[in-house]
Amino acid sequence: MTTTTIVVVDTQRTPTPHWPVPEERRTVTVLFADIVGSTALVDRLDPEDVRALQRAYFDTVAGVLHRWQGVVEKYVGDAVMALFGARHSDGFDAYRAVRAGLEIQAALDRRQMVGDIRLRVRVGVATGEVVVDLGGAVSGGHGVASGAVITTAARLQEYAPPGAVALCAATARATAGLITQRQLTPVPVAGRVPPVPVWHAVGPVRPSADRHDGPLIGRRRELATIRDQLSWAIREQNPRWLSLVGPTGSGRSRLLHELTRGLTTVDGLSVRWCVATCQPYPDQVLAPVAELLRGLAGIRPGDGPAAVHDRLVVALTPLFPPAQVAATVPALQRLLTTPDGSDTALAGAAICRDVLLRLAAHRPLIVAVDDVDRAAPAVSQFLHALFSAATARGLPLAMVTLHQPQWADTRPGAARRVTIRPLATVQSGRLLRHLLTRAGQPVALVERLLPLVGGRPGHAAAYVTSVADGADPVTLPLPEAVRRAVGAELDHLDGERRAVLMAAGILGGVISGAAVDRALGWTPGRSAPALRGLVAAGLLLPHRVGGYAFATPALRQVAAERLPRVLRAVFTRRTADAPRHDTVRASARESAVRPAAVRPAVVSGSAARPAEVVRLDAVRARAGLDAALAALTPTPAVRTDPPHRRVPTPTMATLRPRRLARPTIRRPPAGSEPSRRPVTCRRPRP
Repeated sequence: MTTTTIVVVDTQRTPTPHWPVPEERRTVTVLFADIVGSTALVDRLDPEDVRALQRAYFDTVAGVLHRWQGVVEKYVGDAVMALFGARHSDGFDAYRAVRAGLEIQAALDRRQMVGDIRLRVRVGVATGEVVVDLGGAVSGGHGVASGAVITTAARLQEYAPPGAVALCAATARATAGLITQRQLTPVPVAGRVPPVPVWHAVGPVRPSADRHDGPLIGRRRELATIRDQLSWAIREQNPRWLSLVGPTGSGRSRLLHELTRGLTTVDGLSVRWCVATCQPYPDQVLAPVAELLRGLAGIRPGDGPAAVHDRLVVALTPLFPPAQVAATVPALQRLLTTPDGSDTALAGAAICRDVLLRLAAHRPLIVAVDDVDRAAPAVSQFLHALFSAATARGLPLAMVTLHQPQWADTRPGAARRVTIRPLATVQSGRLLRHLLTRAGQPVALVERLLPLVGGRPGHAAAYVTSVADGADPVTLPLPEAVRRAVGAELDHLDGERRAVLMAAGILGGVISGAAVDRALGWTPGRSAPALRGLVAAGLLLPHRVGGYAFATPALRQVAAERLPRVLRAVFTRRTADAPRHDTVRASARESAVRPAAVRPAVVSGSAARPAEVVRLDAVRARAGLDAALAALTPTPAVRTDPPHRRVPTPTMATLRPRRLARPTIRRPPAGSEPSRRPVTCRRPRP
C-alpha cells in the first residue's frame, strides 16, 4: 500500500483570472528539512532561547530557499517543507532543490546561534507528480500540493546523516552530471516494497561538454548562412552579432560545435574562437566571463594558482607592455577565483573586455556564448559593451549567442537572427538510424521512434538513450529529460496561453479555435490571439487544411497530462458534441459539389445548442474526484436523423473543361404523351 499525504485545499479560494485552469498535475521537487535531536535540545533550553533559536533557524532556511526559487509550503514543528517547480519550471527544479539543501547545511554552520549551540539538520529531496493549486503556489500557501512524493521526501530525510542531503532515484537522475552523488544500499520505507534506493548529494560539479562526435545531419543551409555572415564581418572589419535561436533539443550547441571546428580561417587569416557556456544557476554572476578568459589563456580545470599566473602572463605579453602585464594579471586572477558581482570582479571583467579587443586587433576573433538566456544581466552588459567598442574601432570581431525563442534581449548594432528549425522527416530518420546503430539497438525501431521526435535531434537522442537503458520499445514512455524540457517551454507562457495548450492537448485531429473556446467555456473568438501567439512562439503550426497542429508530439502529451482528470472530463464533455475542425472542413468541401436537395441537416442540433459552462470552482468543491468524473462522463448521443447518401468527390477527369455542343431536343410524335425523360446534351466525339 502506497503512503500518501492528504492535504486539504481551500475550495473557496478564488482562482486568479490569469490562470483559467486553476490546478495542474505537475512534476515538482520537494525538499524536507528537519533538525537533528530537536526534542532533547528544546527540553534543556529556556523558552526564550528556544524562540530565538527557532527564529534564527527558520530565517536561515527560508533565505536559502528563496535564493534558489523554492516555495515554503509549510512549517511542521521544526521541519520545513518546500516546493520547487510548483508554479513555474525551468527544467532544473531538482538541481535547485539539491543546491538549496547543500547550502542550508553550510549556512547553518556559519550562523551564530544561541550560546554555543550548533544546529545540524537532515534534508530529503524527492521528485514526483503532484496536483498543484496554482493560485496558492506562494510562500506560506498551505496545502498547495498533494501527492505521495511529499511523504517520500519526509521519509528520505530520516535516512540522511546529520548535515547530509538524501535523494530519491528521480532526483538523482535529474541531477546526474550536475551534482556529485554517492549511491547507498536501498533502505526499507514503510508502505514501499521493494526497498527504496537512496543517493547522497556530495556537492556541485562543473558539467562536462556534450559529445559531438557523430556526423552533422541536416543543417547545411543554416551552417552556410552563419559562416557567410561571420566571414563577411571579419573580411569587412564590421562587427556582426548573430543569434542562433531554437528550443531545447533543436541542436543549437551541435551547430556551434560544427562552426568552431569548420570556420578556422577567413581569406587566409587564422580565426580565434572564445566560447563560454552559461551553466544553470552558476555560483557567480560573471562565471561565463571567467570561462571566456580561461579559454583565451588556455587555463585547464586542474591548474593551480602558479600555473594560472604563468598562462595569463603568456597570453597577455603580446598584447600589453610588460609593466601593464604585471598590474593586470592579479586582477584577472581575482576574477577567475571569485567571479561575483563585486567591484573587484567587475574591474576584472573590464580588463577581460580590453584583452578581447586587443586580441581582435591582432587577429580575427569570434566570441560565442551558449545558453545566454541563463546568464545574469551583468553578462549581457559585458557582451554589449564588447560589441559596441569593437564596432566603434572597426575590428574584425563577430559575436554569436545561442538562446531559446522566448528570450528577448536588445542587441546593439546590426544583429542577425538565425532560427534553428526542426529536421525534415528524412533527416530525422537518418539521425535515428545513426543513433540506434551506435547504441547497439535494432534499426527497425526507426519506424516506431520517427513520429515521436518531432524533428528535434535532442528528442531523438533521449528516446534512443531511453531504449538503450531498458525502456519498453512498445510503449516508449516519454523520457524524463524531454518531459522536463517541454514542461519548461509550457511554463514560459502566461496562464491563458497555457490553458489554451492544455485544452488543445485533449482535442483529437486538427485544433480549431472554436473547439478550444468551447472546451474552456470562453466566448467565441477569445482564444484566437493566444493561438496566434503560440504559432509565433513555435509551439503550434498552421495546418494545411486550416486550424493548428502541435509542433512536437511531446508537447501535446505534456500539455494534456497537465490537466487534472476532473477538468479533463469537463473539457471532453464540452467538446463531445462539437464537430471536429477537419470534419467540418471536409463536410464543407463535400457539400459544395452536392445538389441543394441532398445537403445534410445539422447533426443533432449541436450547432444550435449553446455551449455548456461548468464552473471550475464548483467541480473542485465536490466531495471526490472519482464521483465528479463519473457525474461528468458524457453519455453517447442517439442519432435520429436518417443516413445521408454519399456523393463521390469529383475527380480531375470529370472536372476537365470540354467544348459542349448545342443540346438536341427529342420531340415526341404527334398525339403521343409527352416524355418525362430529362433533356440530354450530346457531347461531340473526341
